[in-house]
Formats: sequence, structure tokens, C-alpha cells
Amino acid sequence: MLTQYAWIVWLVLILAFATIEVFTLEMTFLMLALGSVAGLLSGLFGIPWWAQFIVAAVVAVALILTLRPPLLRMLRRGGDPARSNIDALIGIDGAVVRTVTPSGGQVRLQNGDVWTARLSPVTEQADVAVGERVLVTGIDGATAVVVPVERSTPQ
Repeated sequence: MLTQYAWIVWLVLILAFATIEVFTLEMTFLMLALGSVAGLLSGLFGIPWWAQFIVAAVVAVALILTLRPPLLRMLRRGGDPARSNIDALIGIDGAVVRTVTPSGGQVRLQNGDVWTARLSPVTEQADVAVGERVLVTGIDGATAVVVPVERSTPQ
């Protein structure tokens, strides 16, 4: 009697896997849902329940190995390579507006923004004077963490 209602189990699995896929977008649960569709179809052709499970597993694994990688490449291809927000500030240089010390200061970044700043703990310099160049190495809240830019000496 349980085997005659196996199609309900397959439908529940298909819906569960498809729902999870909507939230994860990793294409794994989509492949499991498609494997469940294969299990459902094999059940409609009268194949025993244990063979339906094998068909579903084989189809799901085959799809994960063959169809999932190109789908993931296509999904990730559309990503914007441009950095934005805080990520765009890392590596940008600027000029010191108010002397920068390990505890504070102010810089005008290359993009025109004025930020409160402090020296990075990795630098050995005690402070950076007004007008000197700095490089942003990190953002801590609303404070730019900077290091002084080495000046090249004329030869």
C-alpha cells in the first residue's frame, strides 16, 4: 500500500528541494529536485520503489557532475567586478589634512572624501604631518586606517 503512494513522496521531495534551491542558489538542490523528478517518472512506469530511489540518485549525481558546473559559471559570470563601498577605499591614497597619529587625524582621499584617520599599528612612524601622502589599508567603522607612502629620494 505504501508503494502505491510513493508518487506523493516524490512530489514532496521535489517541492522541498526546489524551495531550498530558491534560497541557496548553489544548484545542488536543483539537481536533487531533477533527480526526484526522474524517480517520480520511473515510478509512473511501474518500477519498484527501491529502483526508483536508485534512478533518482544516479540522475542527481550525473546532473551534479555534468550540468551544475556550467550553470554555476553562467550564474557567476554576471557579477560586477568593480569594487564598491568600503572595498573601493582599500588601497586608495590621500593627503593628510590634520596630522595623523596612532590615535587620530584627518585625510582627504584621492576620491575627494575627507575621513577621520589613524595610523595602522604595522607602521613604525609616530605621526604623519599635514600634506604628506598616505595609503588606506583598512576601514574601522568611520575611520580610515592608513600607512604613510614612502617618498622616493632624488638621485
